[in-house]
Amino acid sequence: MKSPAPRFIALFLLASATATAAPEPRPNVILIMADDQGSVDLGCYGSRDLETPNTDALALRGVRFTQFYSAAPVCSPSRAGTLTGRYPARAGVPGNVSSQRGGKDGLPPAEVTMAEMFRQAGYATAHIGKWHLGYRPETMPNAQGFDHSFGHMGGCIDNYSHFFYWQGPNIHDLHRNGREVHHDGEYFPDLMVREVREFMQRQQERPFFVYFALNAPHYPYQPDTRWLERFGHLPYPRNLYAAFLASQDERVGQLLAEVDRLGLRERTIIVFQSDNGYSTEERAHFGGGSSGPYRGAKFSLFEGGIRLPAIIAWPGRLPENEVRNQIIHAVDLMPTLAELAGVKIPAAHLDGRSFAAVLRDPAAPSPHAGRPLHWQTGRGPNASWAVRDGDWKLLGNVADPSDDTPEPPRIPIFLANLKDDIGERTNVADRHPDIVARLRALHDGHLAQP
Repeated sequence: MKSPAPRFIALFLLASATATAAPEPRPNVILIMADDQGSVDLGCYGSRDLETPNTDALALRGVRFTQFYSAAPVCSPSRAGTLTGRYPARAGVPGNVSSQRGGKDGLPPAEVTMAEMFRQAGYATAHIGKWHLGYRPETMPNAQGFDHSFGHMGGCIDNYSHFFYWQGPNIHDLHRNGREVHHDGEYFPDLMVREVREFMQRQQERPFFVYFALNAPHYPYQPDTRWLERFGHLPYPRNLYAAFLASQDERVGQLLAEVDRLGLRERTIIVFQSDNGYSTEERAHFGGGSSGPYRGAKFSLFEGGIRLPAIIAWPGRLPENEVRNQIIHAVDLMPTLAELAGVKIPAAHLDGRSFAAVLRDPAAPSPHAGRPLHWQTGRGPNASWAVRDGDWKLLGNVADPSDDTPEPPRIPIFLANLKDDIGERTNVADRHPDIVARLRALHDGHLAQP
């Protein structure tokens, strides 16, 4: 028998080598953003009166953080920071933007979003849920890197009528790819799940990035009736909040079940975070959520407004059922996901730093070790701000909305050592004028930078 021709052998070896060296498909990425979820309001964060089995199961398959900070204590700037990797004021969103069509504010089109980063790398991109980063064509999702968009442009909606009615005229606010659509009487969380299922099912040839921005547990508290009955034993308004959070968790579970059904769990990075602390506003029945040992809530730069639940899972590629205590900031998500997915980071200056090493190694230092972190809400002399450097945290023009007073007073300067006073109960500014001066200089220097 003749031996195979040399040319055939060479072609066979070349084909085998090519198959071996074929690049691994890039992972899908799903970013789940909860809305006004309190610092400890998950079972995996210690809550015993809530039912959040699906989000807790995500933590069992991933890494949970105990010192994860949002970019701001209120919706729009928090989302701007997460999506751009930049401090919100630098990204042009120092506070909440208009919920009225045609509002002049919003995320500037020049800012590079996470969606634009992934789309440049060949990903299909989708925004599903809340936006609240601009209500003009040039600031809405389809102009900010999202191939597909479904949801509301303003700060919140009624989950059945899909109307925003808390400021100015009542307006219907439900859009698909920039066009108003109507799904009267259909429960918005269910619409979100249906939309994300259809989007993922269409993406068989490309990796995808999904920004799944929940309208819960933000007011109006509109849970499934059976959850209201289940939590009827809890005191008001915790019962309403717990029921709505359980309804949210159920939809998170439906999303994750679809990822599993499509056989994508090991190929998908899933991130969960809250945008800011729980609300104490009148429309939120003056509370319901919990900051646990931390002081403050939504709108406040005390820990309860910005120190929040966060989980990252990628089974088979990242550790599972582990906890990280390193300091992480929401602006770090963009460079971290870029590193994990192997995509190019935008040329624009980022304030965030990758914490991929922390995900893989519990002994790795925080990307902010030896580097201060900054927050500011609003502009000008009345802006609320904070800087954390190591265990020291200095706050300016800060208030505590979880205080029982109708209008909690603003504190001009507040200094705390978080190692000694995690609840920020004692203002030690008078005892440490040198530390106040040093941290204030860090804040002023930060403001001076572009």
